[in-house]
Amino acid sequence: MTEEEVIRHSQAACDALSAEDESLKREVLTHAGNRWSLGIVHVLGIAGTLRHAEIARRLEGVTQRMLTRSLRQLERDGLISRFDYNEVPPRVEYCLTPIGRSFLAKMVPLWAWLIENAEDFRTARERFDAGHSSD
Repeated sequence: MTEEEVIRHSQAACDALSAEDESLKREVLTHAGNRWSLGIVHVLGIAGTLRHAEIARRLEGVTQRMLTRSLRQLERDGLISRFDYNEVPPRVEYCLTPIGRSFLAKMVPLWAWLIENAEDFRTARERFDAGHSSD
């Protein structure tokens, strides 16, 4: 499909969404733009099943509260699974679900596109900032 065909198709898809689907789309797509959610999905995709503390070690700068909140949101949306072994001390592991793996796979082309166009973004920002320096 050409870019124009994709754009037309995307409008048709958006028009077909019910109000409930529209809300769901926005909520789930929030993960794609959320630093911690996307980081968790990526870490689990690369490393496989991990415990909470191991995820935290791999995500530099994440707070305990933010990690727990992000894990809950991802689990609620079905992107990750949580397994509690009901042991003392507590042992809980997380892994990607099939839909979580699919989500990660769909993000890779976007990342590749970003890398391919990074210099154009930098140039545009420099040009914009130079023209708006007195604002």
